[in-house]
Amino acid sequence: MAKIFWVEDQLHWVNKFKAILENADFADGATSNEVAVYRFVETARQAINHHTSTPDIIILDANMNGNDDAGICLSHLIAKKWRDIPVIYLSEHSGTHIEEKAFELSQAQDFIAKHQQNVEQVVCWRIKALIRQAKLNAPNNLSISHPDNIIQSGQLLIDLTSWNVYWHGIKLMNPANSQRPLTPIPRKILRQLVNASPHPLTTDQMAEKLDLEKLTYANYRQHIKTLRHAFEQAARQASQSSFLTLCKNGRGIVTFGDEGAYCWKK
Repeated sequence: MAKIFWVEDQLHWVNKFKAILENADFADGATSNEVAVYRFVETARQAINHHTSTPDIIILDANMNGNDDAGICLSHLIAKKWRDIPVIYLSEHSGTHIEEKAFELSQAQDFIAKHQQNVEQVVCWRIKALIRQAKLNAPNNLSISHPDNIIQSGQLLIDLTSWNVYWHGIKLMNPANSQRPLTPIPRKILRQLVNASPHPLTTDQMAEKLDLEKLTYANYRQHIKTLRHAFEQAARQASQSSFLTLCKNGRGIVTFGDEGAYCWKK
C-alpha cells in the first residue's frame, strides 16, 4: 500500500484523481492506497509538522488560490521533514515560469501538466517510477543490485541498475541543486573513466565510447567540473576530505597532459 500526501485546492481535481490514486497498483501488489488530501496551505503545513507516518510520495499544487509560491514554500518545509521522499507537482501551469521556479527552488522531481492527454495514466506511471527509485536509493538498499551490476573503485560505487553513484556511501547529486539527481551524461562519463582506469580518455575517445556525435573539449571539461563538485558535495556530507584537493594531488578525476584528457585514479 502506498501512502500519498496530496495538496490540491480545487475540488474537481480531487474528484478526478482521488479514486484513481486509491486504487492504482504501484508495483507493490496492493490496489488499496492511502491518499490524504489537503486543500489549504495552512492545513497542509500543520499536517506536515504533526504527521506521525512518512508518505511514499508527495503531490503538490504549484499555484494555490492564485499564489504560485505556496507549493514551493510547502516543499521547503517538506524537505526538512521528509528529505528523501519524492515530490511531484500536478499543475495547470506546465511550461511557465511557475514550473521553472518549482525546479529551481524546490526538491521537485517531476512536474505533470493536468490538461495533457491520458493524464491519469501519466500520473500513475510517474508515481510508480518514483516510488521504485526511492526504494532503490534508500540507504539500507545500497547493495540491492547483484554484484555483477556494481562497479566499485575504492570508495566509489556505481550501481548499473539504478545508475546511482555513491562516494563514501553518499549518493552524488546535482551540485547546482542538491535536491536534484546528477544528470545522465556526467554519470556515463564517470563509468567510462573508471572502466578505462588508469588510462586517460581524450575528448574524441569519450565521444566514441558514449556514441555522441558532438562532444567538444569545452563540454567534456564542463561535465568533469560537474562531477568533481558533485563528489565534493558528497565528501562534505560524509565528513571526508575534500575531493577537489584529492584531484589536485593526482587522485580521483585527474587531468592528463595537454590533450584534453581525464582519467580516474583511486
